Amino acid sequence: MTSEIMKEVGSMLIEKHLTVAFAESATAGRLTAEFSMIDNAGKFLKGGIACYDACIKEDLLHVDHQLIEDFTPESMEVTKAIAVGLNKAIPSDIQIGITGLTCAGGSETAEKPVGTMFICGTRNGDAIFSERLHFDGEREEIVEHTIEKCGELLKDYLQSLN
Repeated sequence: MTSEIMKEVGSMLIEKHLTVAFAESATAGRLTAEFSMIDNAGKFLKGGIACYDACIKEDLLHVDHQLIEDFTPESMEVTKAIAVGLNKAIPSDIQIGITGLTCAGGSETAEKPVGTMFICGTRNGDAIFSERLHFDGEREEIVEHTIEKCGELLKDYLQSLN
């Protein structure tokens, strides 16, 4: 069931004649799927790339390998880089990247525990919003909270364009 905030964002994108695309690591396409359920999604949704593995970030989204080595695949630096690289693969007005740790086995540390998520929106190569977040719960809950927060960030940005 598509949340009210997502429906609002879809209407705002249509009203402002803007398109959006997603590069999703930790959410693995769930955000793109959520947006595809909104009425008239074809008017604003360009597509999405699930870039779960680092090689997809490097090969398809042109993220420098050294950036991943220096900051880890789950970092704000890499999240911004996948959003910027996305515009080459799927041209759109707004690009949103998401990385993070929904379960053990990534780059988690005491300073960056499981539940740490990164969201970055870009436009014309510049960040329009970026957030480092932490959510408690199981993998599914972390993903759901991240998707909802992304909707809020995008809504706030679109409202700022008035």
